[in-house]
Amino acid sequence: MASVRNAASTLERFSRLFRHDLGNVIGVIHVQALPGTPCSNNDVTRIIEDATREAAIFKDLGVDGVIVENMHDVPYLQADSVGPEITAAMTAVCIQVKKLLTPSPVGIQILAGANKHAMAVAKAANLEFIRVEGFVFSHVADEGLMNACAGDLMRYRHSIGADNVMVLADIKKKHSAHAITADVDIVETAQAAKFFLADGVIVTGPATGQIASTKEVKAVLQNTQMPVLVGSGVTAENYDQYRAAHAVIVGSALKEGGHWTNRLDERRVKQFMERVKEVRKKHVDATMII
Repeated sequence: MASVRNAASTLERFSRLFRHDLGNVIGVIHVQALPGTPCSNNDVTRIIEDATREAAIFKDLGVDGVIVENMHDVPYLQADSVGPEITAAMTAVCIQVKKLLTPSPVGIQILAGANKHAMAVAKAANLEFIRVEGFVFSHVADEGLMNACAGDLMRYRHSIGADNVMVLADIKKKHSAHAITADVDIVETAQAAKFFLADGVIVTGPATGQIASTKEVKAVLQNTQMPVLVGSGVTAENYDQYRAAHAVIVGSALKEGGHWTNRLDERRVKQFMERVKEVRKKHVDATMII
């Protein structure tokens, strides 16, 4: 397995999954609140219908990949308290989404920091990646103190035969205070994630929908030699600034009114992807962020 873990190999694995070397667009399906959560008012059948409707829009408009998230499950529990009903519902949703989107890559995130749960769903639903919070270093998140999970997660991945599922790790996680790791910059954090066998890292702004620092994205790209994604704040207007990242994860900008809580807006998705095509045509070579 050692050969699978080197930097070149993670870049190669990523490029085999996604159709472009740089600037891939990963659309977000924010599933409706799941059973047992405070905002839940739909059964799983309806939740699946909504998720597959959004998946079909992403497929038709040429989005490069999709990630399924349970963001409506507010307020979030920490991983140890996330119940089996969440894992079961997310598995049911992801199986149908993956069936519709194959061969495009599909991933999953289960909040908050329920990374083993996400890995289990990815294994069951044949997904290609998971988004992981709290992979390295501790975070003081709005859910409370979140400790690093890399050791347990990577052993769990191997134990269930899911080594093909890529782990894309948030670094300097959004919705968190980082005072306790203020002496560890984002490049050092990315390098620690790489050392702990992450398959890629995600750079974000301070909160959902807020832009990531282009300076930080560029620094991580230049100093890690692994897939680097931008995880918040990307819009049709600023996509050009982030296209040197290997992928951008886009949620809020594709929703009605530009807010993550709203329904997916097909018009916004179409406009976003039209802008992406313009930028790709303009930048036929792999330019860095300006």
